[in-house]
Order: sequence, then C-alpha cells, then structure tokens
Amino acid sequence: MKFIRFIYNNSEQYGVVSEEGVKSIKGNIFSEWEFTDDIFAYDEIEILAPVTPSKIIGIGANYVGRKEDVPESLPDLPVFFFKPASSVIGPDKEVIIPNSIEEIKFESELAVVIGKKTKNISKEQVLDHIFGYTIGNDVTAPQFFHDDGHWTVGKSFDTFTPLGPVIETELDPLKLHVKADINGVEKQNSPVEHMIVPMKEMIAYLSTVMTLNPGDVILTGSPLGAHFVKDSDVIECKVNEIGTLRNTTVRVSTPINS
Repeated sequence: MKFIRFIYNNSEQYGVVSEEGVKSIKGNIFSEWEFTDDIFAYDEIEILAPVTPSKIIGIGANYVGRKEDVPESLPDLPVFFFKPASSVIGPDKEVIIPNSIEEIKFESELAVVIGKKTKNISKEQVLDHIFGYTIGNDVTAPQFFHDDGHWTVGKSFDTFTPLGPVIETELDPLKLHVKADINGVEKQNSPVEHMIVPMKEMIAYLSTVMTLNPGDVILTGSPLGAHFVKDSDVIECKVNEIGTLRNTTVRVSTPINS
C-alpha cells in the first residue's frame, strides 16, 4: 500500500494511491484510519513529503561497490548523524544552494519510516517496528564538515532532505536497488545487500541509544556514485518499488546567516 501526503484546497491530508487516483483517508496512519469518500486526480493536488519526522538519522559511508567487499564484521561504532526536520522538502520542490556554499552532493537512499515506539529491540524485531519505506536524498555540503569529523552543519541546510514520493508498506526491503539519475544520466544503481551495516542491525543499534517514534526517518546510506551537482540540475532518486523522488537544484543569493 502506498501512502501519500498532499494538499487539496488548502487542506493537508493523507491518501492511498489507487488505480482510480488518490483515495483520501482520515485518522492516524500509524494507528487507526479509514477511507473517506473523496478520490483526487494528481493534477488536483500538491504532493508533500510523505511524513513529518521529529528526527531524521543518517548513517555515513554505508555501501561498498561489490558484495564480496562487505566486511565480515560490523564496525564497533557506526557513523551516524542527525538532520533537522526543517531540512525536509517533498517531491518536485527546489533544493536551494545558497551562494555561500561552493558545491553540494546528492545521495540517493532508502529511507525507513518507523511505525511504533521503538526502544531496545533486537534485529529480529525490527521489521515489526517499521511502518514502511520511502526515498531520501541526503543532500550534503562537504565544505561545512569539521576537520574532526563533525557532519551536522553540512547536512542541515533548509531543503537538504527531500523525501518521497510515497511511503510503501508492502515490499521486501532486502531485495531493493537504490538508484539515481542526474539530468537523465544514471549515476547510482546498487542493491541494498551492498550495505556495510544492514538495515536491521542499524535500527536495532539505534534503539539501544534512543527511542524511535512513529514517523521518525532512518536514512540507510547512499551507494557509490554520489557526486557534486550544480545549479539547475535535475536529481531523480529511484527505488522501483517505491517510485521516483525528483528535485531540481537552484542557486540563490542568500547569506548563510539569513
């Protein structure tokens, strides 16, 4: 089932993608909801990011190029980082590049949406705590990385976390390919089995550190091939079973402290 968040007639709501169009629902998608009588065509609605997370957690450098390069043991301390909710935008929205930033990178990622309160779970319990999956673009400004390894500022600018277009609840997350095209040219295409820290292990680990709540988003890492993009580039992050997250970069003359 594909859940979509949208605006119709100045009203923000959720729906389910169907052959007839977007079927509106009411209630809480993470607990109890039901269909309304409304069905909308795509040209009637504005699609938003499919979730409004209280926190977004990413993992760094989590892919290898070949299955045989996946290490036999997990790292003792995986590299995690936070991204603010203010960085989230939806499909077809502009990724803003302030003039103070020299260059930015795109990073196409499988994004996990947590479905219920998650604390101190085992990897065998992880799938029961996941609501569904969407696509994320972990936009990054490496010039703001600290020499000692602090990544927060370079990951946190407004518009630097596109999410969407839907949350898919019915797929096998272990059999997916994460892809990306820039201006129609494929730059990334990798199976999730090339992850260094697999999805189940990373979420179980995070649950030992913090409580994950419904709607929280885990970005599971970006395959090899991520690189720099410039003004007016069209970024298409893809997972076939979910869809395409399309955004365009736009450079603006905004000072960093505005």
